[in-house]
Amino acid sequence: MSTSADRSLTPETIAIIKATIPALEAHGVSITSEMYRRLLADPAIAEMFDPTHQSTGTQPRALAMAVLAYAKNIDNLGVMGGAVERIAQKHASLEIQPEHYPHVATALLGAISAVLGDAATPEILDAWGKAYWALADILIGREHQLYDSSTHAEGGWTGWRPFRIARAVPECVNVMSLELEPVDGKPLISAVPGQYLGVDLDIPGHGRTRRNYSITSSPNRAGYRISVRHVPNGIVSGWLNSTACVGTELLLSPPAGNFVLQEKIEGPLGFICAGIGITPMIGMLETLAGPDVTTPVHVVQIAHSSETAPFMARLAELSHNTAGRIQVVTRLTSENGHPTAAWVAEQLPNGVSAYLCGPTGFMRDMVQGLPGAGVPSNRLRYETFGPDTGVTD
Repeated sequence: MSTSADRSLTPETIAIIKATIPALEAHGVSITSEMYRRLLADPAIAEMFDPTHQSTGTQPRALAMAVLAYAKNIDNLGVMGGAVERIAQKHASLEIQPEHYPHVATALLGAISAVLGDAATPEILDAWGKAYWALADILIGREHQLYDSSTHAEGGWTGWRPFRIARAVPECVNVMSLELEPVDGKPLISAVPGQYLGVDLDIPGHGRTRRNYSITSSPNRAGYRISVRHVPNGIVSGWLNSTACVGTELLLSPPAGNFVLQEKIEGPLGFICAGIGITPMIGMLETLAGPDVTTPVHVVQIAHSSETAPFMARLAELSHNTAGRIQVVTRLTSENGHPTAAWVAEQLPNGVSAYLCGPTGFMRDMVQGLPGAGVPSNRLRYETFGPDTGVTD
């Protein structure tokens, strides 16, 4: 079985990995489910994961898809650059360190052996050990760059920094915005609109856990705002949606994420969001509402009802303050049903570059349907919340 010291991807190793593709297609979710069972037996590692994603099976499915994609493209890893960057950004937000990687290797190879039984020959386990560490080296190197950049940025820091929940402001019936201020009172990194924060918090009566939340404030160096949707029976989101959390301290990692507002903007912009999917976009829209910006902006907000549409009033203000340069269309599914990609495309001008964010099903409909409705795929930028279970399949 390969170790971190043996990472060479020879043609023989690549051939063995590709030969395992049928087994991954048939047993991938079983393998990743078993891997997480082994990995999360360590409480220190378990606190890095959202248990909801385990109980619903979304995390194992997402990882199974990623492992399969890696096997299929192991001889052409350049096509996976975007996925690797997303993983590295997420790891950096959760403060994943090189010493965590051997635990994952042990759990993954043990799961392959347990699920495939005698079919998991020593040659197959050795090949997957080499494949794992080849990818791990890429991620470790990129994560080191991200940590170094955050450390040396103006207002930057290393590791977890204490913050205080200064205020809680309801955005709608099930979304609370929390204003976070650094305990030391020192300046912060001015986040790029669209980035998120890693949050390490101690829930009274439940212990420590980590989550990611989008930054919903305009770029500044005094504090951050996050906005949290109350998930039914959600322990973390329930606590953060109560006034009991105000005044308590939590820990934040530096801003991360690459679903961000591009520096160079050409042509009109579209923002298509469903439910809480508006959170990475609101900071972008606040920036685009600036007095020196002339770009036409079209927002399509999808929500169940006006009572559950976060930032609906703020979107109206931004439209008013820009004399309509920011146009907003809100569709309430309780009244008009779920939109088709064709309907969404009708709300956007020709030549638009569009940002999308929302639940996986919605994203899948949009990413697969918008190109046929007149919005080319090379003009779509998107992000899903939670594990990426695929929007293009």
